[in-house]
Amino acid sequence: MLRRLAMLVLLLFPVLPAAQVAEWYQWRGPHRDGKSPETGLLSSWPQGGPPLLWRSTGNGNGYSSFSASNGRLYTLGARGGTEYVIALDASTGKRIWETRTGELFSNDRGDGPRGTPVLDGSRLYALGGNGDLVCLDVATGKPIWTKNVLNAFRGPLPYWGISESPLIVDDRVLVNAGGPGASIVALNKGTGATLWQTTHSDPAGYSSAVLTTAGGARQAVFFTEENAVGVEVASGKVLWTYDRANNGTANVATPIVSGNRVFVSSAYGTGGALLELAPAGAREVYFTRDMMNHHASSVLVGEHLYGFSNSILTAMRFADGQVAWRDRSVGKGSIIWADDRLYLFSENGVVGLAEANPTRYVEHGRFRIDPGSYPTWSHPIITGGRLIIREQGNVYAYDVRAR
Repeated sequence: MLRRLAMLVLLLFPVLPAAQVAEWYQWRGPHRDGKSPETGLLSSWPQGGPPLLWRSTGNGNGYSSFSASNGRLYTLGARGGTEYVIALDASTGKRIWETRTGELFSNDRGDGPRGTPVLDGSRLYALGGNGDLVCLDVATGKPIWTKNVLNAFRGPLPYWGISESPLIVDDRVLVNAGGPGASIVALNKGTGATLWQTTHSDPAGYSSAVLTTAGGARQAVFFTEENAVGVEVASGKVLWTYDRANNGTANVATPIVSGNRVFVSSAYGTGGALLELAPAGAREVYFTRDMMNHHASSVLVGEHLYGFSNSILTAMRFADGQVAWRDRSVGKGSIIWADDRLYLFSENGVVGLAEANPTRYVEHGRFRIDPGSYPTWSHPIITGGRLIIREQGNVYAYDVRAR
């Protein structure tokens, strides 16, 4: 009788699987587009911001963001002349392990690494400020292989340091090494051996690549020091180049892909362009000076891009570049999206929450952290109902789950 009753309860009230944490396992999230699939988050913040869960200190200098998986956070930092990959407990902020990657990159705009680790199964890949690429065991941080891509391919060190986050595709790691006859390279992710290198010689920019498919060809889209470039993943063949969005100083923003279209943008008075990709190359759909991304990329939500055009938050229609609105918001910063909200983090330590609204700017809360001596250029992430932000060696976790 009890068994029948239990079966009846299960039929009427089935046991649902536990909510899955949306892993943020690489730069700009699962698809490198600045968007998290997490739901059940606060739609507005109380006065003073959401509750602070923990603060972790002593993680070292640098502007690296985070990847996250299985209750851990991964980033890079520098202390005492050395750069490290660091694993933190996402629930407490306590350090689990740290592994040396190479010597400190030093610069007047802040020392330390800039790139973000990428997780791939049981391995982690990270690229330091001086071009030290490491493959580590995720569980222990033990090195599996290392390779300095600038030394290996004779690329010059960019003035503000290597800032790229590696792109993992199938069995390979793709990076903009920036060497002569080796601008972009593919390395075997198991051994670090070279699989191919492009024949062109663009030096490394500060951007990270994205993956797309157009005309039946799977290609990685890079933004080097000189060009936006489409490279066939399988062979390394350069499919197209485009130089109009290059500013000649620092190309930083990650390209935004949607179907067979790619948006590339830079600051320093330049602007951005929407390109349509085809088997024969890339065609400019439009060029605009209304979206000049500096250190941060835009996010595409619905039909509109939301991004900082220099210091002004701008909503712009992706298809034709028509501006919907502009607002000073929190000031120039970075932007991600989750659960129909924009998370804004200014370079002056202001954190804001706003609607992804194509008609007007609507804010739903803000707070501020101490920005310290350098701009807060590390980009935030959302993982497990937590907003993770960083100011150099200080990492903060805020509870943004709806109650």
